[in-house]
Amino acid sequence: MTERDIIGIFGKMNSGKSSLMNLLTQQETSIVDSTPGTTTDTKIALAEIHGLGPVKFIDTAGFDEQELLGDKKREKTLAALKESDLVLLVIDPSGNDFEAERLIIFEAGKLDKQLITVYNLFNNQDRIHISEVDSSLFKPNEYPGIVLNALDVNYRQELLDSILNNYIPKNSKVELLPFIEQGEFYILNIPMDEETPSGRYLRPQAMAEEYITRKWAFPVSYRMNLTKARGGDPSERERWNGFVASFTKRPKVIITDSQAIDILKLWTPSDIGLTTFSIMMINFMSRGRLPEFVNGIRALDYLQPEDHILIAEACNHSRIKEDIGTVQIPKLLNKYYPGVIIDHSFGREFFNKSDMSRCKLVIHCGGCMISNQRMAARLHDLNKTGIPITNYGIFLSYMQGEETLERVVKPWKAADL
Repeated sequence: MTERDIIGIFGKMNSGKSSLMNLLTQQETSIVDSTPGTTTDTKIALAEIHGLGPVKFIDTAGFDEQELLGDKKREKTLAALKESDLVLLVIDPSGNDFEAERLIIFEAGKLDKQLITVYNLFNNQDRIHISEVDSSLFKPNEYPGIVLNALDVNYRQELLDSILNNYIPKNSKVELLPFIEQGEFYILNIPMDEETPSGRYLRPQAMAEEYITRKWAFPVSYRMNLTKARGGDPSERERWNGFVASFTKRPKVIITDSQAIDILKLWTPSDIGLTTFSIMMINFMSRGRLPEFVNGIRALDYLQPEDHILIAEACNHSRIKEDIGTVQIPKLLNKYYPGVIIDHSFGREFFNKSDMSRCKLVIHCGGCMISNQRMAARLHDLNKTGIPITNYGIFLSYMQGEETLERVVKPWKAADL
């Protein structure tokens, strides 16, 4: 999954947002029509801007729509605003009411978003209104701006230049596995089960293998039979011990599927580091905010019966048998925290604020199927409501004891995270 800067297009109905989207993408990505509310949902387009790199454009519904679905559309638009790295605010200067624009500016300011104003002229004579509108909406030189006709392809390069000249990419790059050392061996423990798709590794496994190789180190994959291991079959322990002993140079760290942590906390030699794919991914997708997820696990110490816990999984894979989010984690919660109420959130959408407010803790997956920006938006909402968040890998490790939790985060602490 390519990491992209997200550029969101916002404004009122019929201000020219979809035309601007089409101007940027050079194709009819969004339907353009004078009928109010033509854009009924967010439209997404992937592109490359020379000088910036890969980007994702989001065309949003009109912020001033008052129809039956207006509130839901505004909710989706605000969600897009949270995700966007750059806000393009499209303004028709011929209008009379600019309350919708003021609200977008206010929300963008609260979220510390970069913003460029785009005055879209449907008639060239509307240019005379720009100065008055600008002074009513903004402080002097508060945001850079551009004046154009979104239906005129000749303005495309000027728009791109405005983005390149005024937008400062904020996507800090985080190393996937910052503790990797050149020339060292790293074990990837991948206990394939019935949910594992054939023909490929899961994204975290493939990313880890590629990253370790790129760092001139050596990833070595191992498939553990969890059924035999948990059943006490001595042949599985012997196979594992023989595998670890076969290295002429001692492996530095084992990166395991989180559901195998109960076995590997016992089977991993003390001189070899241990962590999980889920912890790796949540640190990467949150851009280095792993300590926040580690601290969040302490909320378990204060749980009471009937408290709500949200298990959030950012994908919709087929769930069968011993699924981590729907079976394994709930089983542990019911065992050690009887009476708690477990809620689930699947896919790329997240609970709204009213639903989240009842939660005492969010347990999040690694987040490998959403963008860094969407993860940042989720953390923003949770931080505003004061709801702690932790992660699958951290939770499953903590359930094995404080010592196990300390062990799986140790490689990251050694990397000064």
